[in-house]
Amino acid sequence: MSLSLRARAEAGDRLLGVLLRMPSEELVEMAAVAGFDYVLIDCEHGPADVIALRQHIAVAAIHDVPVIVRVGEDDAGMILRVLDQGAQGILVPHIDSAADAAAAVAAAHYPPAGRRGFATYSRAGRFGETDAATHRDWFLANTLVLGMIESPVGVAAATDIVATSGLDGIMIGPADLAATSGPGDQPLAAATAQVNAAIAAAGVLRMDIVGTAAAATAAFDDGAQLVVYNLAASLMGHLRGLIEPRG
Repeated sequence: MSLSLRARAEAGDRLLGVLLRMPSEELVEMAAVAGFDYVLIDCEHGPADVIALRQHIAVAAIHDVPVIVRVGEDDAGMILRVLDQGAQGILVPHIDSAADAAAAVAAAHYPPAGRRGFATYSRAGRFGETDAATHRDWFLANTLVLGMIESPVGVAAATDIVATSGLDGIMIGPADLAATSGPGDQPLAAATAQVNAAIAAAGVLRMDIVGTAAAATAAFDDGAQLVVYNLAASLMGHLRGLIEPRG
């Protein structure tokens, strides 16, 4: 088996992915064939259909491309199911405190590190063919647990959040952060800088969402280890460009 996404990120690789709101197995496969390092499937704003999700993960696995799933807020059951189906990581939205971060870690890891229900007969355990101890140890070492800071409350608690044991990294949700910020809150750029400084000081991973290749390069150069394109925005931009000849 190739190195996990978590191992590659911790080794310093620049990892580029696409954010996909399923269902679209063909887009998963196209992203893999194009050479992306991972696919981030959105089950928060996309349909959280576990059967379709399993099919997406299986298609990505054929091409040896790992999948991260953005789950819903405070949904430990969904975290268990997506990891059982073979996702290598989770992205948990609306982390406003260290307690929120700790809950995400607990849901993602088997005991004694967490409280995820243990099973080897799922797809992730090769339907019971993986030795139980080997299965447990691999997931402890390789499951990628990421959280999203998306509010001024989360920004204020960023230092405590990134210090949470077992939390591998943070992605800022710029749309929600802008929507939840009022006149008395920091501008988006200043809030982003504050969170990114906390991430860098703690030595955890940083994921950035971008819309263009130039923005992806800038994000990597600024310290992000994982960068993800908003595929819907990219495709819509491309489609709008295609209709320009009509006048």
